[in-house]
Amino acid sequence: MKTEIYITGAGAASAIGMNRQQTLDALINGRSGVEAVRYLQTAHSELPVGEVKRSNDELREMLDIPPSEAFIRSSLLAIPAVREAMAQARLETGVPVRVAFLSGITVGGMDQSERRYNDFLTNNSENAYIRLSDCGACTEQIADYIGGFHSVSTIVTACSSSANTLMLGADMIRTGRADIVVAGGTECLSRYHVNGFNTLMILDREVCKPFDRDRAGINLGEGAGYVVLETAATASKRDVLPLARLSGYSNVCDAYHPTASSPDGIGAYLAMRGAIEDAGLKPEDIDYVNAHGTGTPNNDLTEGLAAMRLFTDGVPPLSSIKAFTGHTTSAAGGFEAVVALLAIEHNFLPVNLNFRRRIEEHNFSPVTDPSPPHPVRHVLSNSFGFGGNDSSIVISKI
Repeated sequence: MKTEIYITGAGAASAIGMNRQQTLDALINGRSGVEAVRYLQTAHSELPVGEVKRSNDELREMLDIPPSEAFIRSSLLAIPAVREAMAQARLETGVPVRVAFLSGITVGGMDQSERRYNDFLTNNSENAYIRLSDCGACTEQIADYIGGFHSVSTIVTACSSSANTLMLGADMIRTGRADIVVAGGTECLSRYHVNGFNTLMILDREVCKPFDRDRAGINLGEGAGYVVLETAATASKRDVLPLARLSGYSNVCDAYHPTASSPDGIGAYLAMRGAIEDAGLKPEDIDYVNAHGTGTPNNDLTEGLAAMRLFTDGVPPLSSIKAFTGHTTSAAGGFEAVVALLAIEHNFLPVNLNFRRRIEEHNFSPVTDPSPPHPVRHVLSNSFGFGGNDSSIVISKI
């Protein structure tokens, strides 16, 4: 019998808020954070984005980091979320247990590298940012700021990155490599980010419309989301009450295409089915599906077809929150795990903003009413990355 893994703390930062309470308020009240570009230095002002509503200077001030210290925005977004998660779990640095830190990211320090590229070539006055370009450097920077971690690791699998940290964290606890794991991910916007997705021609010029017949693409976003994972025994020793269980998870790779989902959604289907089976549940036990739901014609069609194949008796309430926050890419799995926790704790369903008309090939419509038909007990959350790296997790009420 496998060891149960519990979530004892959660923290979030995104376009709709800098903590769990602000996130909850925006979700319940249907308030999107996707707006015109404000902070990112880009020529593409026509593209709406989900920016965290704080400049780097404001984030530095909030964290008491002097302007002279080299810091990337992804770290600045992550630290408040990590601290919030650890505070809720009453996890202090220096505790006599092995605490691992796992963080997912893909763009790394590109936000600063692209701004300082000419300086790197000529003046060499800001070389401190060169070492922050790679993804692992971001995780190390966050860990150094917080302090006290027994081990640190980075996962880079595009949009499934932070979901995969939760899986690795649970495995580390079960195999005795850590007592407690702080897992999640972070990602900031950058010109590299925006230009790359724009080249793929999958960005919407309006606020996105996931699972709508007339969907036109993604809004990019930024943010962070982290949870604290541990066993019931470890939580009991620290006199901490668990919030929920990470009851199941699965990662598969269909390797169909570098950026597109397979037409039949086989990767999504296998990931969802695997997570439900790992949780010891049946499809009919799932009360809500937090869909990957990027708003692209390809993803939403195939994810919906996969859900129809899995939930043969009818797709349960399903929605995407991407119209609230934009697609936070590597941070999405961690942030949306926090959303799943909020849905369970407060018994509501995040609505699918901007939905008007059903996709013709689907036999279901996404959630437009936040009132669940019954208590939210089991949430299936999807995070699907480029290359077909598809991950699903199940978070369950205790």
